[in-house]
Amino acid sequence: MKTFQVSFFIFFLVFLFFSLNFSFSFAKEPQSCEECESSEKFCEGLDQKECLRILEKCVNLCELKIKEIEGKLSQLGTKEKGLTKEIETLKAKIEKLNSEIKKVNLYLSQTKIGIQQTEVSIRATEKSIQEKKEKITQILRTIDKIEKKSLIEVLLEEEKISNFFDNLYFLKILNNKILQLHQTLLGLKNELFQKKIILEKEKEKSENLLKIQLLQKIEAENLQNEKKELLKKTKAEAQRYLSEKENIQKKAAEIRKRIFQLVGVPKAPTFGEAYEIAKWVQKITGVRPAFLLAVLKQESDLGRNVGQCYLRDVQTGAGIRISTGEKVERVMAPGPPFSSRNDVALFLNLTKSLGRDPFSTPVSCPMAYGWGGAMGPAQFIPTTWENYKGRLSSILGRTPDPWRIEDAFLAAGLYLADYGATSRVGEYKAALMYFSGTTDPAYSWYAHSVLAIANNFEKDIEILEKAKQNSLSKP
Repeated sequence: MKTFQVSFFIFFLVFLFFSLNFSFSFAKEPQSCEECESSEKFCEGLDQKECLRILEKCVNLCELKIKEIEGKLSQLGTKEKGLTKEIETLKAKIEKLNSEIKKVNLYLSQTKIGIQQTEVSIRATEKSIQEKKEKITQILRTIDKIEKKSLIEVLLEEEKISNFFDNLYFLKILNNKILQLHQTLLGLKNELFQKKIILEKEKEKSENLLKIQLLQKIEAENLQNEKKELLKKTKAEAQRYLSEKENIQKKAAEIRKRIFQLVGVPKAPTFGEAYEIAKWVQKITGVRPAFLLAVLKQESDLGRNVGQCYLRDVQTGAGIRISTGEKVERVMAPGPPFSSRNDVALFLNLTKSLGRDPFSTPVSCPMAYGWGGAMGPAQFIPTTWENYKGRLSSILGRTPDPWRIEDAFLAAGLYLADYGATSRVGEYKAALMYFSGTTDPAYSWYAHSVLAIANNFEKDIEILEKAKQNSLSKP
């Protein structure tokens, strides 16, 4: 029984030790870019290999975060464009409504004037009708008075009896004319009343239309203000993401700096620094800076990515992935029977001469085909570096180092110049040779990509040169 208790106690202690150790290790593993705030604390008590693995993981986490932010910025950009378009549409709608409101107001003014003029005409017509009525009344009274005269009165008053009948006849004709005019005036009055009714209806209709348009304008203005406020918030949100992206990029740059220090690359150059080195290489090789920088951008992001694998097995050339520790086959060509060339032997000699640990020096992982093992910013495999080592040494006056920025840039320039990159006509072929060692059209995508990057770099170089000239011209 005691033996069982002792065994159980020992088992419990072992289990507790491994559990605590696992928990401690797990706690040290960053799971997000935010947890990489201080990359130094993750490396406390760790060897170089483990530290590099964690730092590489931090870089990958931060790059994923940057891509996530860029995705959000892209969405916000699309949203911003949509809101801007909507605001412009609403602005045009408001302007149109303003024009229509102005038009309706003018029409209302004209209608009011028309109604006023019609009312004046109606009053004038009524006055004329009244005057005609009075005249008709007078004529009728005169006719009635004449008709009531006796024959004796007529004979006494008129010289001729015919004059009496003539006067009576003319009075009746005049009365008929006035009656006709009266009827015409009554018709005119009726027409004017109808016109006034129509104008008042038009006025009412226009006033209702004006009310609707004013409401539409208010609604459009309110919606426009809402969109402007939303656009303002969208821009502010985009600015926050931009600031966050810049901070993460700075953090990633600091982590890369630590990686460079650990693997022996002092630092990745800024574009301006890389351009100055490329100009120096151009004087020696004749390769234009934009093209050289484009190749190095494609190969190692101008020295920011010098490899993701470590060599482990010198017999088979297998290795591990730095970020995960998983085994990777074909990291470096070990020679027969596995490969025709022996990069491993050259790599071991090179790292020894430079005082580097061959098993803690990053090299490129293999692609879906072939072998990995490319070194430094220029991503030369050991065999190719061996072919250029003598020329580099004679130019530099010292032992060349593929992980040193200047040496890597110069090596890349010499290689590209050898395959025709001293003229723009030869750049396409040189890019193919740099990537695959052949001019196989199957790799044309690489050459096209490099040339596109070079075109963009030319624009950046123009900006740098202009800025330099401006700074020199200032007193």
